Amino acid sequence: MNIAIISYWHVHAEGYTKEIIEKTDSKVVAVWDEEEERGRGYAKEFLVPFYKDYDELLANADIQGVVITAPTSLHKELILKAVKAGKKVFSEKVLALTVPDCLEIKDALLKQGSDITLSLVKKCESRFLFAKELIEKGSLGHITYARMRNVHDGSIGNWLPEHFYSREQCGGGAMIDLGAHPMYLLAWLLGTPVSVQSLFTDVTGHGVEDNAVSVIEFGEGTIGVAETGFVSLYTPPILEVSGTEGTLMIGENIRYATKGTSGEWITVTELPKALPSPLVMWANNQLEDKVTFGIEDAITLTKLMEAAYESQITGKKAAIR
Repeated sequence: MNIAIISYWHVHAEGYTKEIIEKTDSKVVAVWDEEEERGRGYAKEFLVPFYKDYDELLANADIQGVVITAPTSLHKELILKAVKAGKKVFSEKVLALTVPDCLEIKDALLKQGSDITLSLVKKCESRFLFAKELIEKGSLGHITYARMRNVHDGSIGNWLPEHFYSREQCGGGAMIDLGAHPMYLLAWLLGTPVSVQSLFTDVTGHGVEDNAVSVIEFGEGTIGVAETGFVSLYTPPILEVSGTEGTLMIGENIRYATKGTSGEWITVTELPKALPSPLVMWANNQLEDKVTFGIEDAITLTKLMEAAYESQITGKKAAIR
């Protein structure tokens, strides 16, 4: 594909550009940005044309795909226009700020006979593919509890761009950004979410949460806990899964104990092969059914986020609608 990068607002946009150039058979051929100076700078760096007019870019039949890395608040408008122009769309998470916006995008995709690909990268990692396999085999029995912690030091290290604290552009702080990973991973492992209860705090005073926990109720009594923040150092992604037949722990190493191992802890040394990133698979037209990154996954993630923020505002458990 010939691909256009739609904004360098997101911290991943430059990396995505390089990933397409270095790891796929596709080409980056154009840039659009809501901030013209920034967009022209990156267009110059990657030796491609800059489009000041988004509609003009979409009218170019030589451009087949777009990567949406603009402010989340602009996603709906940009994605709908791209879908209606017949472009293939890859989007940074989350897809949109509200479920109705996601459903409008879904309707446009259905009319076009296409899908969207979302950057749900944790579903491609070997360790989490192993967790999925172990759960699906029934080795842990009925899953009763799982927690994932995904954090970094972006706020205390002062390396996150200031616009990542814009509630208007982002929809919130740490949970809607970094917390998307535990949210979608837990839903992938545990099934359909029922309700969410949240507690968010603002450690560094940026006006949005930089330290956050959401407790998610799934069916049949299963509880999931999504932990995230921009105020932690040296913490690798941690996943713990407990069931009626055993427990899996993923951190700096991977180990599990089950009734099948008579309670002996087994350290895992062989893992499933990691998948290429969703972006690489999308750009190479090699998406598979085994792991999905499409519109239904995107809608579930936005449902979780809406409920998480509703719970934080009301102080009560919020139902997934």
